[in-house]
Amino acid sequence: MTTQARTHLVTGAGSGIGELLARRLHERGDHLVLLARTPARAEELAAAYPGADVLAADLADPASLDSLALPERLDSVVHAAGVVELGPVAELSTAAWQETLAVNLVAPAVLTRLALPALRAARGTVVLVNSGAGLHAHADWSAYAASKHGLRGLADSLRAEEGGAGVRVTSVFPGRTATRMQEEVHRQEGKTYDAAAWIQPATVVDLVLHVLDLPEDAVVPEVVVRPR
Repeated sequence: MTTQARTHLVTGAGSGIGELLARRLHERGDHLVLLARTPARAEELAAAYPGADVLAADLADPASLDSLALPERLDSVVHAAGVVELGPVAELSTAAWQETLAVNLVAPAVLTRLALPALRAARGTVVLVNSGAGLHAHADWSAYAASKHGLRGLADSLRAEEGGAGVRVTSVFPGRTATRMQEEVHRQEGKTYDAAAWIQPATVVDLVLHVLDLPEDAVVPEVVVRPR
């Protein structure tokens, strides 16, 4: 593992995998660039991660990202933010589709575009925290699965385009993970939630850190992790 402090842009640092990843990176002395949807959330993130750069951005409005001022060098961009709304195609609203695709797919694409000069300068890594739904779609998961299948396509194209510039791209496909999002999924499914039954966020974060700390002679295009 490298001991040199690096700079990482992390989305979704308010909960789940993104929160634990940000904490681990901060604890080891790396510099964080975090996105906050509201001023109140920005204050919370700034207090939680002293020294971090907290930027105002609403992933549900990807066009708002264009005004972000990013660092000149980024060792990584980790897309860990996401939303989910379940329901059959016959019932999902236009608003549900628009928000899911905006947060889970369009915002990562826009943010990556903006970060590419800084990533190229550092020969950095883009990590897209995908989902098992990005590999297989099931009933009632159409909007979420469509966004995650699209995210895999984004990663594949980006990898082909930017490999020559030294930018590495990894898709991480966790199965059900014990986060607040999973608790919300169980609520929507009408099922009892038992965090112990699922992958722990630390397991996924360990994989992401392994990818971020990989020596320069290799890239991990995809990694899949499922509950036992």
